[in-house]
Amino acid sequence: MRKIKTEKDNVVQSLDRALEILEELSRSESGLGVTELGSIIGLHKSTVHRLLHTLLLRGYVEKNSFTDKYRLGLKLVSLGQARLESTEIRAEARPFLNELMELTQEAVHLCLWENGKVIYIDKVECRNAVLMYSRIGRVASIHCTGVGKIIAAYLPDEQIIKLVKENGLHSRTEKTITDINELLKHYEIVRAQGFAIDDEEHDPGLRCVAAPVRDFSGNVIASISVAGPTTRVTMDRISSELARMLIETANKISVQLGFRN
Repeated sequence: MRKIKTEKDNVVQSLDRALEILEELSRSESGLGVTELGSIIGLHKSTVHRLLHTLLLRGYVEKNSFTDKYRLGLKLVSLGQARLESTEIRAEARPFLNELMELTQEAVHLCLWENGKVIYIDKVECRNAVLMYSRIGRVASIHCTGVGKIIAAYLPDEQIIKLVKENGLHSRTEKTITDINELLKHYEIVRAQGFAIDDEEHDPGLRCVAAPVRDFSGNVIASISVAGPTTRVTMDRISSELARMLIETANKISVQLGFRN
């Protein structure tokens, strides 16, 4: 009897392992060594070393000669940028993001819901920018970032629970929601008010407010946010002007994408 091939049979093992290495490096801010990577993905360090050497030659990883740790290379940045530039929503939203930044004088972000992840795809800095977690290409947490919360709030509960099981509810600050039941109740509030707030839940001293962007069918496919230090992005300011500005801007982008309320 002829054996029926599965998806796993068609996987090129060495390529799959190399991609796994790249994914692990993307999660590390300080880089990882050969032994660390081998332990994480369950491979002998000689195999990891060969894969890293190939990736290094192709520019997909870089090696710190002092620490012997590896991190993602600039080649991936260029590939990611090419992908982002081809994303229609980014081009459609950019004029509205620029306008929102000028109105608020705070950093403005655009995130896309893609393959079960909330990904930063654009960012407009203000003149008084402060250092924050957001970076184009980075994944936003669904439980402690405004851009992540506002998208996740419109997902079915079963999908949220599945994502939480896969990724966890890691505590970033003392304000981070780390209980699934509390998170689901929080999403109810987010849906009711039409915007989400990250009140120092990801980084102390930073506050973010976000609104949903919809496609032509009404599905939430992206989010935009205004973020800045708590001294400027106050709760009073959010309630008096920022939430309204965000919702108006998100609606304009949604209409641009074909949404009709």
